[in-house]
Amino acid sequence: MAKNLILWIVIAVVLLSVFNSFPSGQPSQDITYSQFMTQVQNDRVERVTISGTKIEGVRRDGSRFTATSPYLIVQQDFIENLMDNGVDVEARQPEQQSIWSQLLVASFPILLIILVFLFFMRQMQGGAGGKGGPMSFGKSKAKLLSEDQVKTTFADVAGVEEAKDDVAELVSFLRDPGKYQRLGGTIPRGVLLVGPPGTGKTLLAKAIAGEAKVPFFSISGSDFVEMFVGVGASRVRDMFEQAKKQAPCIVFIDEIDAVGRSRGVGIGGGNDEREQTLNQLLVEMDGFEANDGIIIIAATNRPDVLDPALMRPGRFDRQVVVGLPDIRGREQILKVHMRKVPLGDTVEPKIIARGTPGFSGADLANLVNEAALFAARGNKRLVSMEEFDRAKDKIMMGAERKSMVMSEKEKINTAYHESGHAIVGRLVPAHDPVYKVSIIPRGRALGVTMFLPEEDRYSLSKEGLESQICSLYGGRLAEELINGMDQVTTGASNDIERATKLARNMVTKWGLSEKLGPLMYEEERQDYLGSSQASGAFSGETAKAIDAEIKDICTRCYERAKQLLVENRDKLEMMKDALMEYETIDSGQIDDIMEGKKPRKPADWDTSAATQARAEKEARAKAAAEGRDYDEEQEQAAKNKSQPEPEAVNERDDTPSGEPMDEDSDRPRS
Repeated sequence: MAKNLILWIVIAVVLLSVFNSFPSGQPSQDITYSQFMTQVQNDRVERVTISGTKIEGVRRDGSRFTATSPYLIVQQDFIENLMDNGVDVEARQPEQQSIWSQLLVASFPILLIILVFLFFMRQMQGGAGGKGGPMSFGKSKAKLLSEDQVKTTFADVAGVEEAKDDVAELVSFLRDPGKYQRLGGTIPRGVLLVGPPGTGKTLLAKAIAGEAKVPFFSISGSDFVEMFVGVGASRVRDMFEQAKKQAPCIVFIDEIDAVGRSRGVGIGGGNDEREQTLNQLLVEMDGFEANDGIIIIAATNRPDVLDPALMRPGRFDRQVVVGLPDIRGREQILKVHMRKVPLGDTVEPKIIARGTPGFSGADLANLVNEAALFAARGNKRLVSMEEFDRAKDKIMMGAERKSMVMSEKEKINTAYHESGHAIVGRLVPAHDPVYKVSIIPRGRALGVTMFLPEEDRYSLSKEGLESQICSLYGGRLAEELINGMDQVTTGASNDIERATKLARNMVTKWGLSEKLGPLMYEEERQDYLGSSQASGAFSGETAKAIDAEIKDICTRCYERAKQLLVENRDKLEMMKDALMEYETIDSGQIDDIMEGKKPRKPADWDTSAATQARAEKEARAKAAAEGRDYDEEQEQAAKNKSQPEPEAVNERDDTPSGEPMDEDSDRPRS
């Protein structure tokens, strides 16, 4: 309240100064002393006011003027001269300012600049006079949530049962510390939550605070170090001082790798300010003074870059891995997020969980939200399984770019390319089943072939890796088989890159080469900001052998995939035709094609709508090739259609307007 009052006072003073600077009433004309005396002699002056050397007067026509007398002291004859000419004379004492008022006027601009500076500093730091004020940069930015403010519980956290069991001891200790102290046990000083992004590390920390019913301090690792030197260490001290007053309590540091990165390593060398902050954090967590009742919980997805001193027992005694959920975990997470969504009778969380391997908790939350958005766009009251399938396709394959116009040749080539991926992936052993094939542009791809594992998989065999390389080459081989080597496009560039990377990893990292043996030839070294650089300590001859082995693996898989496509060329043509007709085919239609049958129609296939959509796409492609604007033409046609048409005058055509005519006859087509 006080800071707002000061601000309004400053604004009022500035406005008054501005208003006072403008002349009030009728403007006054500055004239010389000689002009003034001439006007007096000509009987043009009505009255004057003399104050020291300043003369202010009014002429008989009402206009005002100002003049300056050359005499410091008013002469008697000067006054008599004015009176003789009928001028009304008024004398005033000259205004004299005190020394204090002069100092105030002189220092006002400086004071104004200081006040403006303080105001902006307060705005930058979040308030004046207290926490975050211009004189309190060293205050902690940790947000304190009281016992009643944290509503999250373990019931809101699903899919990470092992992690919940590990942290449940913290809740038990905070509620009943004597249970452990009687047996000489101590609760871990700190718990480090480790896992990929989106797995629920922050949510788990909030659930701990909600279950324990203790004060909860929350801060980000990037909130310590800022623009001033020494602020980071000061904020660490202040945070622990506040935590001691609220003990027992929990201090949660999110993304601790921002401040806890190993000291003095990386391309950029050391960072004195960050290292000073880290040193203070190490001392506060396990230093000379004990911090009983304060539990530190930190979260990171980069534990490999943290300082070893931070990871030792006594600081972070326990690491809790919050990994990607398995099929049961995904089902539980889906049920949690589906509580607020009205679901149709066909929705089965277990089926959705089986079809989303590798999804994190955040991905599943996004999946449910996207499905709800699809249902809302269709003006539906319930979210059905169809919306969940569309949402999954959007997340896994990218959003459809329906407005993109592709030529017929490009579309056919894309259909062959994706068919090659699908057929080879279907025929090679130890490969994930084909989930869906589409030639609708999605994201940055012109087409997509999606393989979906039937179950969670945590390792890959050599046979499975070689099968992946074969399916990656299937798209390029289909183009080569149909169009010839000279007509192969650049659409397979990403496939070749991924196949080469798999082969290189097989040789240099995973020891899957018979010639080079079970040795690791390359290792990734983590550098500044977590960037990885591959390095290898081997001779030039070994490097040649590695390159030769990589080429041998890729060539062998390439020839194997080529043989499969040559033997199944009829299926390649059938799948291309199905993609040209339906644009997207699923696993059931692919099964029909691989069995030599005509693929079934999609369950929701509308023949008339499909024909209309295909005709529209062909018209768009033709208009684009001829440089015409298709949308503008359709809009003009709609306007013309809405206007009344004049009766046609045609001697040969007496049929009603709109009936089709034979090409070689004037009669209506029967």
